[in-house]
Amino acid sequence: MIDWTTKVYRLENVSRVYPMGEVEVRALDRVDLDIFKGEFTVVLGPSGSGKSTLLNLLGGLDRPTEGRVFFYDQDLNRLSDRELAKFRRDKVGFVFQFFNLVPTLTALENVELAAAIAGIKSDAKKYLDLVGLGTRADNFPSKLSGGEQQRVAIARALVKEPEIILCDEPTGALDYETGVAVLRVLADINREAGHNVMVITHNAAIAAMAHRVVYLRSGRVDRVDVNRSPVEPEEVRW
Repeated sequence: MIDWTTKVYRLENVSRVYPMGEVEVRALDRVDLDIFKGEFTVVLGPSGSGKSTLLNLLGGLDRPTEGRVFFYDQDLNRLSDRELAKFRRDKVGFVFQFFNLVPTLTALENVELAAAIAGIKSDAKKYLDLVGLGTRADNFPSKLSGGEQQRVAIARALVKEPEIILCDEPTGALDYETGVAVLRVLADINREAGHNVMVITHNAAIAAMAHRVVYLRSGRVDRVDVNRSPVEPEEVRW
């Protein structure tokens, strides 16, 4: 259930400029954007449109050159580096295209490590069960398929109970059937656990399952579409 009265994120006139020798690259250009509590959001755009830069700013991995990024009423720009690291640790779960699991740890140990880094006591096995991998807890990443490794990565992101899951091309390294299985997990997390989920992708087909779709072009928000009838992941085709 989306709470259209509560903004998890609010971006005001946000730009991110990177110096490249004698020129500047404006990865984001005066972006205004709201993300509401309970949303499944898809951000679409071609390479170079600013998708990953947007994710980095929302996740506290980077700071804007201009403008302000609010998480609820907290101005992330005003946080120290230490406070921003705590924000990332406590509030945000990251899922990337490449799984980045520790190869010498089992699936369960990878999730337990994330809980330990966050400084919390949590039932890591519960989160592997949630993503359908409870029976694979003792397997090392080399013994897991790509889709299974991605689901371990999702369990790792969930174990600290973050406010939002930020996913950067989570199906980009997967075949179609495996990608749909991963999207199913993300949809269930959003619907049943109430976590905000944002998927950054160039795959336009995934937009059909989102509540809202943010289109980026040349660092700017081209438009934002509301999807009145999101489809189930199994109905998505690409």
